[in-house]
Amino acid sequence: MFLLRRLLSSAAAAAGASRGPPPIRVALTESSGRGVFATRPVAAGELLHSAEPLVSHPAPSLLHEVCYICLRRKAAKEGRGSSGGGGYFCSDACREHAKGFHDVGKRVDWSLFDEHCSSRGLKYPYMAKRLACMVISGAASADCLNILQPARLHQGTLIEMEEEFLLLESAFRKAGFQEEVRKFLTKEWYINVLARIRINAFRVELIASSYEDLLTSAAASVSCDASVGNAVYMLPSFYNHDCDPNTHIVWLENANVKLKALRDIEEGMEKCSLSEELRICYIDTSMDVHARQKILEDGFGFQCRCLRCLSGD
Repeated sequence: MFLLRRLLSSAAAAAGASRGPPPIRVALTESSGRGVFATRPVAAGELLHSAEPLVSHPAPSLLHEVCYICLRRKAAKEGRGSSGGGGYFCSDACREHAKGFHDVGKRVDWSLFDEHCSSRGLKYPYMAKRLACMVISGAASADCLNILQPARLHQGTLIEMEEEFLLLESAFRKAGFQEEVRKFLTKEWYINVLARIRINAFRVELIASSYEDLLTSAAASVSCDASVGNAVYMLPSFYNHDCDPNTHIVWLENANVKLKALRDIEEGMEKCSLSEELRICYIDTSMDVHARQKILEDGFGFQCRCLRCLSGD
């Protein structure tokens, strides 16, 4: 609970001191583990809180078009920033923020690891790789994702992860990193991290903040490449799913996320089964019930029993 209080304090700081703490609390639900509830009535359109990612990574195909750290797209006529040395940075602030773990990554030959992931269409191992660089540089703790719910992994998936781990560990070892600084990097650590990334990573799709960005976003949508990358957050990961959500998750110009109420929401009372939980939708709500059920069961490991699904809509 101490960590949750720290998270809520961080969310309050992100929202701005003038607004006070975010009007939410994290509590156990009757059937879905932890969930998020309002601490007071919330009006439609109200900002609940903001959050910065714990770890993020650009889509591999956009490594030189999306900021290495904040996932902001390079504008069509943008002249500033740099794409050299393993990624693009949209600002000096992002470059400075990433300096430690970016420098760690530049010391390593990732060719075998990246080729393995690219040939199999994998995206989450890149996030585990970045987190390992962050831990080595001191930018993150090895257990920073432990509070998040892990995905259930099949035997075939575990075998694939073991192969990825061997490539990752070998790359760090061949780069000359001493055993002392990579002692956290075990097969168990890698599998536990990926199990949490797989079920908690958000697909970041930015909303245009300028006319030029609008053109870039429109072109990306046409080419089915609207996502700029993936990110894992702390508080947003506690929101459960509903196919008719009352809360909307949105990204504007970078990976910092905002959660807003879609409709008026009553205060969630302690230990009250009738309390309305704050919920987001993990998938495209326009799909029919059968498509939604399949994606949720295959990708997230649960069968949705929200009112919309139960009605067959």
